[in-house]
Amino acid sequence: MTRTGAGVLLVAAVIGTAVGFALDQMLTASGRPTFTPAVTLPILLIALGGAVVALAYPIHRAARGDAPARIDPFRAVRVAMLAKASSIVGASVAGLALGLALFLLTRPVPPSVGSMVAIVGTAAAGGILVAAALYAEHLCTIRKDDDDEQPGRAAGGIAPEPHD
Repeated sequence: MTRTGAGVLLVAAVIGTAVGFALDQMLTASGRPTFTPAVTLPILLIALGGAVVALAYPIHRAARGDAPARIDPFRAVRVAMLAKASSIVGASVAGLALGLALFLLTRPVPPSVGSMVAIVGTAAAGGILVAAALYAEHLCTIRKDDDDEQPGRAAGGIAPEPHD
């Protein structure tokens, strides 16, 4: 598994921006009010970022050999994939919020303060989720051994017990 690259996150943010702008455009064209994210969305995004980091920290400790027990390698892969998916979701949601803001700022009528606060909060929380997920992904990486081309386990490492 490769680490999440900036290109993937940029594409997710651009697609999210286009979707957010188009969503508000379609809602306005049909005579409906523009979309405003719920106030709880930024809270949930930040909580998700904290949960991903909390799940990744024991894996980091095991990889360094500081954990008293071994970590199942499948658990480590699942947490790494959760971190990767969370970074993409965070970039998409931040892009969506930026698209909503872009639509509102290009209209002749100034947007309400409440809706802009919710949109800016959602964009910021999406960025925080991206940062937390990339950090969690970093915590899930295992350093390479000096004599190997493939990552190996450190002392104590992340490996199943040998079977006899």
